[in-house]
Amino acid sequence: MRIGILTGGGDCPGLNAVIRAVVRKAVTEHGDEVVGFRDGWRGVLDGDTMPLDVPAVQDILPLGGTVLGTSRTNPRALEGGEERVHSTLARLGIDALVPIGGEDTLGVAGWLAEAGVQVVGVPKTIDNDLDATDFTFGFDTAVGVATEAVDRLKTTGDSHHRTLVVEVMGRHAGWIAVHAGMAGGAAVVLVPEQPFDLDTVVGHCLHRFASGRSPVVVVSEGARPADGSLTTATGEVDAFGHERLGGIGQWLAEVLEHRTGHESRAVVLGHLQRGGTPSPFDRVLATRFGLAAVDAVHDGASGVMVALRGTDIVRVRLADAVAHLKLVPVDRYAELEVLFG
Repeated sequence: MRIGILTGGGDCPGLNAVIRAVVRKAVTEHGDEVVGFRDGWRGVLDGDTMPLDVPAVQDILPLGGTVLGTSRTNPRALEGGEERVHSTLARLGIDALVPIGGEDTLGVAGWLAEAGVQVVGVPKTIDNDLDATDFTFGFDTAVGVATEAVDRLKTTGDSHHRTLVVEVMGRHAGWIAVHAGMAGGAAVVLVPEQPFDLDTVVGHCLHRFASGRSPVVVVSEGARPADGSLTTATGEVDAFGHERLGGIGQWLAEVLEHRTGHESRAVVLGHLQRGGTPSPFDRVLATRFGLAAVDAVHDGASGVMVALRGTDIVRVRLADAVAHLKLVPVDRYAELEVLFG
């Protein structure tokens, strides 16, 4: 078989581990040829490829980012996009396609599967908000980076008697904030799913100061005050219509400094969470996803995504995987609220 592979959307640790696993299993076990498309769906539209054999992926397991490059190109938003994709796949003799990405990349994959292309998706989102899988690779690494930041900032906050506000990724889902905030012992954690009351946040911070320590507040980039007094969208949107967010951390730090009487600082982790070496957990999960994707291709499966359920890798329908975002449930956030202050 001739298998095409691409990485779409934002980069995250573990992408190269998937690529390596797909190539090694496809080539060594089945004698397949693997073709890498550069820069996500743009590479498919333009027929921009690179060969992938075992020597090419030999040392990429621990590398962050993606050797294929990535983009947020959306073929469905371009005139003639579907025809260009089908033309490229036919011209290159691609028998099956393995796209690695989140809801947007896999939404395009489902669209192609319905059009008759054999597609097996691999879930990737650093926010861990893709439905139908317990975890996505990259998330564990991001939580590790955020937790280390909280640990480090607590010491400087205590030294200067100031509030530290840590803004982490999480447009619609606060999984990174919840895990990093719990692991790091944050005074408050704010997520998009639960609009926050500013008076309550101030109270938790003052309580932490009264205990002789300084508060660290972990806030998702998509968090909002309950009164709707803050807009963090920049007005810019990507090819899939998502607004670019920014500013909640700085806004919150300024308000808390005024309300608590203590100096405050904001730290935006941003792309630090995406970059660098993947954690052992993410390397293993990404590798297992890649191996399972090749199995699915050779079983003739299409329109499916490999997913983690418990400790097992299973197959789910792409349509089910992208139908809803996996959000932090109320009861999970309630567990964390007990630790605030």
